[in-house]
Amino acid sequence: MRLHEKRGNRHKVPRHHILEGYLNDYLDKCGLCEDCTGHMFCTIDRDTKTLSERRLPQANVWQMIRRRTRPADIDTLIGCHTFRATGITAYLKNDGTLEKAAQMANHASTRTTRGYDWRADEISLDEVERVSI
Repeated sequence: MRLHEKRGNRHKVPRHHILEGYLNDYLDKCGLCEDCTGHMFCTIDRDTKTLSERRLPQANVWQMIRRRTRPADIDTLIGCHTFRATGITAYLKNDGTLEKAAQMANHASTRTTRGYDWRADEISLDEVERVSI
């Protein structure tokens, strides 16, 4: 995938096979396969209820994520960086290296990537059971 990130950074990463299936379904259903030069995520035209040619602004993405977390009773503010942190944490839990995680996240430093590693935030039941009363 070719990612266009903030500050004009461009980054290439391979697609996970599961993501590839989801993306292919999305592109087929949205009719974006025919126009590979447009934006992948576009706004919806209010009059025609079809995808416009305008890219979806970052603020709209955040609102869309929040709309979908409310019905699930998730009170934590979730956004794109939550997904980034979840992906990095899952990768590291599966014996990935911090250096490769930084490369995939397009971080210049592994110190930045460490901030997205939430493994230390988890407390196992075994640890809780160590408390004796």
